[in-house]
Amino acid sequence: MKIGVKDVEYVAGLARLRLSDEEKEEFTTQLDDILTYMDKLNEVDTTGVEPTSHVISIRNVLRNDEVRESLPSEPSLKNAPEKERSFYKVPKIIE
Repeated sequence: MKIGVKDVEYVAGLARLRLSDEEKEEFTTQLDDILTYMDKLNEVDTTGVEPTSHVISIRNVLRNDEVRESLPSEPSLKNAPEKERSFYKVPKIIE
């Protein structure tokens, strides 16, 4: 696929970017190189290759939920700026 300066100007306009003539030429060359490489990748035979979302196999790394004792209120409220009984006291923000 060949990309031209007009294409770069169009995309720059959509992104509301002001590009100098040198930048337009540079981006045209870079984008054309990228698209040429993508065309080369599209030539690779991928029959029998399953699509993947990751290049390595991954598994869920979260631990199982387990019921356990929670932190007592006294140590958890030790550094609270304000507290009321066993709760944090915060300013009211909703009328």
